[in-house]
Amino acid sequence: MSLTSAMLVGFTGINSNSIAVDTVGDNLANLNTTAFKGQRTLFETLLYRTISEGEAPGVSSGGTLPRQVGLGSTVGSIQRNFQQGGLESTGFQSDLAIDGDGFFVLQAGTGEHVYTRDGSFRLDATQTLVSANGAPLQVFASDENGNIVEGTLSNLVIPLGTASEAIPTTEVMMDGRLDSATRVASAGAVVTSQALTTSAGAPATVLTPLTDLVDTSGVPLFADGDVVAVNGARGDIAVEESTFTVNATGSTLGDFASFLETMLGINTDPATGGNPGVTVSDGSEFTAGTLVVRSNFGEVNAVELDGGSITNTTGVVTSPFSFATVEPATGGGVTTSFNVFDSLGNPVDVRLRIAVESKSQTGTTWRFYAESVDDSDLSPILGTGTVTFDVNGQFVGAAGTDLTIDREGVGSASPSAFTLDFGQLTGLASPDGTSELIMASQDGAPAGILTGYSIEADGIVTGTFSNQQTQVFGQIALAKFPNNEGLVALSENTFIEGPNSGDATVLAPQTEGAGAVRSAALEQSNVEIAREFINLITASTGISSASRVIRVADDLLQELLLIAR
Repeated sequence: MSLTSAMLVGFTGINSNSIAVDTVGDNLANLNTTAFKGQRTLFETLLYRTISEGEAPGVSSGGTLPRQVGLGSTVGSIQRNFQQGGLESTGFQSDLAIDGDGFFVLQAGTGEHVYTRDGSFRLDATQTLVSANGAPLQVFASDENGNIVEGTLSNLVIPLGTASEAIPTTEVMMDGRLDSATRVASAGAVVTSQALTTSAGAPATVLTPLTDLVDTSGVPLFADGDVVAVNGARGDIAVEESTFTVNATGSTLGDFASFLETMLGINTDPATGGNPGVTVSDGSEFTAGTLVVRSNFGEVNAVELDGGSITNTTGVVTSPFSFATVEPATGGGVTTSFNVFDSLGNPVDVRLRIAVESKSQTGTTWRFYAESVDDSDLSPILGTGTVTFDVNGQFVGAAGTDLTIDREGVGSASPSAFTLDFGQLTGLASPDGTSELIMASQDGAPAGILTGYSIEADGIVTGTFSNQQTQVFGQIALAKFPNNEGLVALSENTFIEGPNSGDATVLAPQTEGAGAVRSAALEQSNVEIAREFINLITASTGISSASRVIRVADDLLQELLLIAR
């Protein structure tokens, strides 16, 4: 081999090691680049000049080895290391990291897809989630029911600050334990007034005009136009005050009795048992002319009235009635209240009173009474029904659970209908002898504002509204390749498919080997600084050594020239 060839061999060493220095420099320059994947330079030999291929062993000889002289080195490949980088928590909800295999899919300005591990995303002015250079992140969209539609990619829009529609309540889930030891509600409270008489001294009847009622001194209890405020309580819970205007609301004692029955929420459905309601005694049981108020069965329904419960706010006689409880209610129960929502998202108060109706060898039956002060008609009564448990205290069934609330005059759809679900209740005995009844959940909600969002490991993007409702906006898509090392790197932390990468398979995170998505985190560069400095030293040493070969070859050439002189 000539000295000139030796110089050229040294040149190849300088050239290949220079590329190694470039690779190390690029790695170190991107030491803090998000999700950067380091590279390494792999050398290979150039052609060999073969002087002799060697000889095989003979009878008296061991053979000879090949005699070859190398012609230098070249760069065989520059290999990218796609090993996982460390995950760093950032606190920014829009930052995403892939824990495992896969790439985020971006929509480039040319309309083509590019791929990246860099998850430093943000919302732009259109509330679209985009990369640092403005390329929209691609996701599987969701339909109006929040179901993910795989196959078609689209931009992810998270419209923070926008309002959601109100959701009317259609189902209410009740929960709790109704104590099996509770006494059967076998009687309702009976409250009576004083015996009322007319100006002629006769006992009052349902047809007696209110203006004809007098007290013991003959003073009229009411006059035309008097406004009567009616209060009271049921089951120790105050009843919302109502007013009765003489002759405008009604003119007779029977009209007032009907009004009192309605505003007290006494349910006269025959299924409730007994003879609940407000009547005027004919003398068969109580003194003729007496107002008789009979509650529904159970202490939770017991009506409570006294001399201050009914007040004539404009008349001469301010307390026209005096009441006394002559028969107490029997049987325990429990009361609860909760809100449902109409079509405008208005909260509507609902109260349930429930008492034991019967006990038998097959189980226990409870009767519930539903009412609402927000019902637009005069009566707060919504309905009544039963809940049945077997001998093991397990729920068997319920009846009368479909309820409607009149919402006339408030602008919402009327009536507002919903169903009570008692399936989670039990009828077991309670250690402290008390029953518990609560609303576990309901499917309605008022209008709300989208205040935030979350991204789960499976890539599902869920928005959260101020009314505690949620909405799925899509699922982040990940691309997988048969050979990640075959991808062609572009600027801005992106890749495109290469001849040796294979085609992209776009799928959901955590499926078919794709990694998980970590929100509020970024993947760090996987460059190891210590290894890079070692590589830098070896590459620079290689350049120095190759340079020395060139210098020595040059010195020898100079010596030959001196001999020629």
